Amino acid sequence: MKTGPVKRAYRYRFYPTDVQAVELSRTFGCVRKVYNMALAARSEAWARQERVSYNATSAMLTAWKRSEEFAYLGEVSSVPLQQALRHVQAAFTNFFGKRARYPRFKSRKKSRKSAEYTTSGFRFREGRLTLAKMSEPLAIVWSRPLPVGAEPSTVTVSQDSAGRWFVSLLCADPDITPLPATDTAVGIDVGLDHLVTLSNGEKISTPRYERRDRARLAHAQRALARKAKGEGANRAKARRKVARIHARISDRRRDHLHKLTTRLVRENQTLVIEDLSVRNMVRNRSLARAISDAAWAELRSMLEYKAAWYGREVIVMDRFFPSSKLCSACGSLQAEMPLNVRSWTCDCGTVHDRDVNAANNLKAAGLAVSVCGAGVRPQRSTPGGQSAVNQKPSQREP
Repeated sequence: MKTGPVKRAYRYRFYPTDVQAVELSRTFGCVRKVYNMALAARSEAWARQERVSYNATSAMLTAWKRSEEFAYLGEVSSVPLQQALRHVQAAFTNFFGKRARYPRFKSRKKSRKSAEYTTSGFRFREGRLTLAKMSEPLAIVWSRPLPVGAEPSTVTVSQDSAGRWFVSLLCADPDITPLPATDTAVGIDVGLDHLVTLSNGEKISTPRYERRDRARLAHAQRALARKAKGEGANRAKARRKVARIHARISDRRRDHLHKLTTRLVRENQTLVIEDLSVRNMVRNRSLARAISDAAWAELRSMLEYKAAWYGREVIVMDRFFPSSKLCSACGSLQAEMPLNVRSWTCDCGTVHDRDVNAANNLKAAGLAVSVCGAGVRPQRSTPGGQSAVNQKPSQREP
C-alpha cells in the first residue's frame, strides 16, 4: 500500500516581543486550565461509571467561556484550547488501551509550557509565521531550511524551564525515503563505560555530559538553595541559571545521540538491541545518575523511529535473554557473570570481551527472530543441559 510523505517536526528557536510573550504566557495558562478542568470533569464522570466524550468537553468549554469566572478563556485563541481537549481524549484513549497510566493534572510550576495550533490558528506565508491573536510574525531563527514547498499542518509553541522559546512546525518531508537495502546487521549492547558496543567490535564511549558539568550544576543548585522560597526575582534568576545548565547538558546529549543513531541506521539494515527496564534500573542509587546520563531509552526511541523512516528493522530482544553469559562461539551458558567481570574465558578456550560477546549474541538471536518470527529465541544449553530460555526468571541474567 502506498503511503504519503513522512511527517516530521522542525524545531526552531524564536524571540518574541514583549506583547507576544505576554500573549503566549496567557495562552499557556489557559491551555493548562482547560486541560485540568476537562480531566477533572471526566474523572468525576468515571467515578460515577460514566464516560465523557470529546464533544461533551467541547460543549463544556463553550459554557466555561460564557461564565463570569472563566471568561478570560475567551481572550486567547480557541484553537490551542480545543487541542488541549483532544490531548485529554488521547490520554484517556491510551489509558483504556492499556498503553499509559491514568492521566495526571498539569502543574503550574512543573508542567511543560506549550500550546498547539492547527491550520486555522496560524498563517504561514513566505517563511513568516503569524499566530492567531497576534499582529506581528514570530522572529524565528531559521537554523535549517524547511522542505521545499512545505506547508505546516501543526505549529507548537513552547517555553522551556531556562526561559527559551521554541516553535515546532509539523510538515511532510518528501526527502525522507527508504534507503537502499543492504545485508548488514549489527548487535548493539548498551553500557555505562561505553554507551554502545557493536557486534563488529566497535566501542563508542559514553560522553558523560552530566559529569562534565556536575561542578557547575552543584554550585548553581547551592546558590538556589540559599534563596528564600517564594516568587522573588533573585530566586527566579537562580532557578533559571540551574535550568540553563540542565538545558546545556540535555542539548549536548541529544545532539550526540542523533548523530550516533543516524549513522547506525544508515549503515545497517537490521539493528538488534536489548529490552532494558530503565525505570527499575535507576532505583539503584549507585548507578542511577550514570544510567540517566546515558539515556538508553532515548537512544532506543531514536533508533526505532529513524528505522521506520528509512526502511530499516529494529529487533528488540527479551530483557531476560542472557546475552552476557552465553558463549558466542560454542553456545554454553555460564552460571554467573558479575558486573565487574569485563572479560572471561569459556570452557571451549575462547576469550571473550564481555560487551562484544553480548553484542554478538544479540545479533545472532535477532537474526533468528527475523527469520523465524517474533518471540523466537535460540535454544542455548547450559553446561548442566538446561536450556537457557527455559530457566526461571531468577536464574536468568538481570
